[in-house]
Amino acid sequence: MRDRLGAFVPHCDVVIQGAPVGPLAGMTFAAKDLFDVRGFVTGSGNPDWEATHAPAGRSAWTVQRLLDAGATLVGKTITDEISLGLLGINQHFGTPLNPRAPDLVPGGSSSGSASAVAGGLVDTALGTDSGGSVRVPASFTGLFGLRPTHGVIPIEGMATQSPSFDTVGFFARDVATFAMVGQVLLQANIAKVPAVDLLVATDCFAAADRSVRDALQSALARLSHHFAAVRDIVLADDGLESWAARQRMLQSFEFGRTFADWVDATNPRFSFEVAGALAGAIRMDEADMAAPRAFRAATRAMLDALLDGRRVLCLPTTPILPIRRDASLGEMRHAVDRIVHLTCIAGLAGLPQVSIPLADHGRVPVGLSLIGWRGSDSVLLALAELLSPHLSQVPV
Repeated sequence: MRDRLGAFVPHCDVVIQGAPVGPLAGMTFAAKDLFDVRGFVTGSGNPDWEATHAPAGRSAWTVQRLLDAGATLVGKTITDEISLGLLGINQHFGTPLNPRAPDLVPGGSSSGSASAVAGGLVDTALGTDSGGSVRVPASFTGLFGLRPTHGVIPIEGMATQSPSFDTVGFFARDVATFAMVGQVLLQANIAKVPAVDLLVATDCFAAADRSVRDALQSALARLSHHFAAVRDIVLADDGLESWAARQRMLQSFEFGRTFADWVDATNPRFSFEVAGALAGAIRMDEADMAAPRAFRAATRAMLDALLDGRRVLCLPTTPILPIRRDASLGEMRHAVDRIVHLTCIAGLAGLPQVSIPLADHGRVPVGLSLIGWRGSDSVLLALAELLSPHLSQVPV
């Protein structure tokens, strides 16, 4: 394959033919370089990680699941370094192109997977989502993307970062492919859409830039009649910033523990941003986690009661448009801080979230998200089909 997007790991030539028959026969897919592929090293976006790990003895559950369903694996895609990022930037292997907005970042850390799908190099691709790493690139590149209920899709054979947040997600350009891949990975048929209420999180919309709000308001008006009832709510009485702060503390504590021993033994090369994040995370103490964990438990209980198997929450996928590829470190930090104000919600609660490419600002995609109740993944896929019939195929 000619990789005109810089989406694929350049030194990893992987092609594995899928089963001759199956629901995904004839399709192609790519896997983020956090997923094991038998016979290849899982590089995790860092050359020293790649150099200190052996080739995988078997493929990740999700990779094998897609192969068995007939899809052909055609490559491993670039990820933000050890998956610590939301913008799609990798200092070692390059930043994949955003095909819908070439001067802007693609979003990360599943940047290569989103780029490859948005640019038409593959039909679908696997990503991971701990703090927003499927949802953000889906919004920035104009794709359908799912972060599933935590634990619903097995993570066996996936390099983990923060285990109580890590999920397997996936992308597609068109809703039909999105639904078919979802059925395979969720091991469930797409549900018939029940009568559900739509809760519009006004504080989430207020947190977004005007360009994002304006783009999504017309989309929201178009889809509202599909729901049994629509009402506005304020989700975070104490402010979304406090939710994001707790989520980042918990996620940082976990990835600090995940990588601490390897960092100590290897003294690896990192970009400035990743090195700083890891240094702070490794110093965090168990005692510091009591309050964030209590907050997370209360938040999960509140959202479970709010959604109650019959309501979905509507919000912008991200509060901002993608920033420039050549943005300064300060601009990058500010962008990530703002993004987490919205991506922390599903992450803290372990809930499923679908990003639907329903709007644009100029030529730049803007995603609208629905967060469902625990286990409502197939309902969210059905809602994506219902709400986007005119998006049967996005041009590439």
